[in-house]
Amino acid sequence: MPFHAALAGEALKVTVNGMVCAFCAQGIEKGLSAMPATKAVFVDLKHKVVAVEAKDGHALDRKAIAAEIVDAGYDVVRMETVPQSVADIQAATRAQK
Repeated sequence: MPFHAALAGEALKVTVNGMVCAFCAQGIEKGLSAMPATKAVFVDLKHKVVAVEAKDGHALDRKAIAAEIVDAGYDVVRMETVPQSVADIQAATRAQK
């Protein structure tokens, strides 16, 4: 299976349209957290961003993550690999508020 690897300390940052409430965020977080390779998930409603981090030794499947978000009823606008952990992205987001 072809996977796009996320190295340790990297995460996928996904821009998502359609998230408007905590229930939206909770549904996305629950679905992505259930994926076998997922270590951590952070959903930022204000900036419409979902960050997903892989477990050590695992790779994130970009197509599966996008499908999970789309199946939940939201639009994936952009997906990029960033050199930060989910905890780092969450801390940076809190600092912006």
